[in-house]
Amino acid sequence: MENVLSDGVIGLRALEPSDLDWLYRHENDASLWSVGVTIAPYSRKQLWDYIENYDGDIYSARQLRMMVSECETGEVIGALDLFDFDPVNRRCSIGLLIDVSRSSHGYGRRTMKIVENYARACLGLHQLWCIIPQDNAACRRLFDTLGYKISGCLKSWLRRGESYADAYVYQLIL
Repeated sequence: MENVLSDGVIGLRALEPSDLDWLYRHENDASLWSVGVTIAPYSRKQLWDYIENYDGDIYSARQLRMMVSECETGEVIGALDLFDFDPVNRRCSIGLLIDVSRSSHGYGRRTMKIVENYARACLGLHQLWCIIPQDNAACRRLFDTLGYKISGCLKSWLRRGESYADAYVYQLIL
């Protein structure tokens, strides 16, 4: 059987203890907090506990984190989150982070194609969705080219200092 979690260039894999330093660096990067729900740093101990107690069963945890790595070197280049998993309506939200040093190399597109195939073939999902800030042009361009459609605009959804920014809901019917 073909490996649904790899395209031969990159692969998705389970979270490992060796990912601690990568998670520590990226979860504590305050420049990324505006696209997530974090507004405070994590300690190494908190992240170690997260890894140690991680439940990779999407049906019980309602979420799944996979690390994106290069097949040739095994180097971690990103993380993918499936969350707000709804097995009744067969949909899930998706979050993707590719290390800034690897952006614009097609890794985001490759990752999304792999996870779309996985969501369809292994999880039997009907749709994937995400929320993208209006001002995140690179991310919006990626999801547009992958066939995701804007299904709504969330007004004043994200706080940007003393002001607020709109965000779009993107959906892909699998």
